[in-house]
Amino acid sequence: MTTPAAVLDVPAPAWAGEDVAMLYEMAGRFLSEEVAPRYETFEADEIVDRACWEKAGAAGLLCASMPEEYGGAGGSYAHESVIAEAIGHVGVDGFGIALHNAIVAPYILHYGSEEQKRRWLPRMASGELIGAIAMTEPGAGSDLQGVKTRAEKDGNHYRISGSKTFITNGQHANLVVVVAKTDPAAGARGTALIVVETDEVEGFERGRNLDKIGLKANDTSELFFNDVRVPTANLLGHEEGQGFVQLMQQLPQERLLIGAQAISMIERALAVTIDYVRERQAFGKAVMEFQNTQFRLAELKTEATIGRVFYNDCVARHLAGGLDTVTASMAKYWLTDLQCKVVDECLQLHGGYGFMNEYPIARMYRDARVQKIYGGTNEIMKLLIARSL
Repeated sequence: MTTPAAVLDVPAPAWAGEDVAMLYEMAGRFLSEEVAPRYETFEADEIVDRACWEKAGAAGLLCASMPEEYGGAGGSYAHESVIAEAIGHVGVDGFGIALHNAIVAPYILHYGSEEQKRRWLPRMASGELIGAIAMTEPGAGSDLQGVKTRAEKDGNHYRISGSKTFITNGQHANLVVVVAKTDPAAGARGTALIVVETDEVEGFERGRNLDKIGLKANDTSELFFNDVRVPTANLLGHEEGQGFVQLMQQLPQERLLIGAQAISMIERALAVTIDYVRERQAFGKAVMEFQNTQFRLAELKTEATIGRVFYNDCVARHLAGGLDTVTASMAKYWLTDLQCKVVDECLQLHGGYGFMNEYPIARMYRDARVQKIYGGTNEIMKLLIARSL
């Protein structure tokens, strides 16, 4: 059996040291034993149950890159990367811990006060708090400057009013980083990030668990803030108006994480397809023996190898503090485009069986498509890259 981790002949990068490799193995075992056997149920229910989140916390898979004094494992993005890759290699792509770990928690770590970090991060590491970030609105997707949600000061509280949509972990999340306007007249400079603990406020309402094409096991929701009052102490940062800058500073890691999800699914798609064409017979011989199959897989392996080397280099740059917005945008757009291409061609090599839901490639085909949309559409990524020319 071909394993996703071994399908490409790429040496382990310098950032994947012994502790990172051990975490990858541990994450793979946990996901294979605790999540994969129930994943069909999670797909049908359109949510991964909280018990899995709590078990992931107990296993050390939540907030691995957060400092130990805040309940984390004291790791780096390298550790978050291999957790995301294990999710893709095992094929439980709808388990939303990567966003919780590598997108939501870092906002608190980087911009939160000492009190905020001690209040929220340990509970995120245990799974008591499940994180979400509420950026997208019905009328504002990739255009973060266009958000309409208001946060008006009322004494030592904010009153938050507005609606969000397409929010990953939306049904479970009880800690939501909300992107809101404190001063609509100030444009980007009037944006703030405010943390809402949903169990402690009135006026917060969850909408429906959205019916998506793919990633069915991941709860993705509408959220409504109906004059929700939260303490001004829940503002991330020392003053209002820093939210847009904070978002821009953290988006490269979010886009790199999407790249991790892309390359890991690419590797899994190749692994399951190589096994399939070796076994499947047509016209009296294995499908792998046809030159067309060999040529297509040779091309896909080559492109995947380029993608893996590029991704590994981006991680090395990020760990050194040098991953710029343009390079992160290149990684996000190119790897997700490649992901959709590879999965589509691998499905074609399965023939009619590739269209059957009982085959893993069918789910990968559904799950891959959103990667070119969230985290900033690939068209937006190209605009950002073009500005550097």
